[in-house]
Amino acid sequence: MSLIDVILTAIVEGITEFLPISSTGHMILLNHLLGDGDDYFSRTFIVFIQLGAILAIVLLYARRFLFNIGVYFRLFVAFLPSAIVGFLLFDFIKTHLFNPMVVAWALIIGGVILIILDKRLPQRDPEADELSDMTYRRAFFIGLFQCLSVIPGVSRAAATMIGGMTKGLSKKGAAEFSFLLAIPTMAAATGYDLLKFEGHLSFLQWEYLGIGFVVAFLTALLVVKWFVHLLDKHGFSIFGYYRIVVGVIFILFAKNW
Repeated sequence: MSLIDVILTAIVEGITEFLPISSTGHMILLNHLLGDGDDYFSRTFIVFIQLGAILAIVLLYARRFLFNIGVYFRLFVAFLPSAIVGFLLFDFIKTHLFNPMVVAWALIIGGVILIILDKRLPQRDPEADELSDMTYRRAFFIGLFQCLSVIPGVSRAAATMIGGMTKGLSKKGAAEFSFLLAIPTMAAATGYDLLKFEGHLSFLQWEYLGIGFVVAFLTALLVVKWFVHLLDKHGFSIFGYYRIVVGVIFILFAKNW
């Protein structure tokens, strides 16, 4: 992995992690385009840039929810279903579902659903403080939707945002709860990955991990602010169309993989 690969991969992670377009799908595609392998450093690097992206959410929302204990309990209720499913199916998912065709069709189907929901669901007041009023039942329902994201290409962000909107949240409210739910979900997933890794890193590789962490953090910080603003004006349709295009690209590339 060169320095350019490190920076590019971290930027892609920072951009895609919290958008409803599947960061995992983009990582698989980018890995094939760059020719990077599946060695110890590459897997550790993905974990580090995901942690950088998580830190961006913590920083953006800490002041608003740091002392709101009720939100933490609701996040735990939403996190629990996917934690159980992910733990039980971890090896199966890594072995059988991480292939381009699964990602491609998950991207396309998810894109179609986003477009339909964006046009069919009624508009909600984006200024309503829906996170403070989040019920446990609604949080659990969103958590069930998050279980779908164990399929590469579905997108954790897309699944939770769709779950939130179908339960009456505004687009902004669904997005913000999705951002917060990413913190325990991604922290658990990356922590579990780290526990399973075995290997050693050189000093240069540690430098690359640090660079990737910072780049992913800064990129995610900018993207999340931009995304919430974009939702108020354009909704989810633009991301649905993008997913379909990327899914088709996956199918075309998959013939040569």
